[in-house]
Amino acid sequence: MRKRRPAQAPIHAIAAFEKDSRTTRAFQLRVPDVATHVIVDTPAALDPRQLSDMTRDADKILVPVLPSDIDIHACSRCIRDLLLVAKIGRDENRIGVIANRIRRNTLTYQSLIRFLHTLGIPIVATIRDSQNYVRGAEIGIGVHEMKSYVAQEDVAQWVPLVEWLAGSPGEAQAPPGGSSEGAGTAAAAGQPPGAGEPASAGEPVAPAEPEAPAGPLGPGDSSQAFSGEAAASAAAAGF
Repeated sequence: MRKRRPAQAPIHAIAAFEKDSRTTRAFQLRVPDVATHVIVDTPAALDPRQLSDMTRDADKILVPVLPSDIDIHACSRCIRDLLLVAKIGRDENRIGVIANRIRRNTLTYQSLIRFLHTLGIPIVATIRDSQNYVRGAEIGIGVHEMKSYVAQEDVAQWVPLVEWLAGSPGEAQAPPGGSSEGAGTAAAAGQPPGAGEPASAGEPVAPAEPEAPAGPLGPGDSSQAFSGEAAASAAAAGF
């Protein structure tokens, strides 16, 4: 965040994990009036009893999952808790899974996609393992702020995610990208995101490839407030 230049779209970061006894918690977590979107990044292995409070005001909850057995099991537990503890219904269209840092044509990727198709939760994006995110983090930009010929493939993978985020809660939406990307919905019982870290995204939501969304995002953890077009770009850089 400190590497971003003044001329770039503003992003206001809140280190929600830090506590200052000299000020109230509400003041520490205040969001600028100009913010149009709030993304909350929750810690891994979040206590299920905190899920309801952290997701209550979230328009969308993103659950990123890596192609590994450990992440798959964590994702499964997370989605289970979102459905059963936080009482978020599948028909609300608030929970979306992101297949993160994937490498196609690998057995782990194929195993991940098979698992995701059993959840009954939309797979809203599949994000490849790209060095563009590493380079972007080094200079404080997202893939949407890179030259188009450099990040064209990465930006394209964000399209279905952005479209899903723009949808209204409860609005049925076809899974993005067909089946080759692992996009789609599945039909069985499910559970949530990457290493158990969900992420909530939305317009002034309670405080995100695309390399997002899993315990859910919630207050008490680092969060960012974005104005306008900065939201997608920041998330793309992994801020």
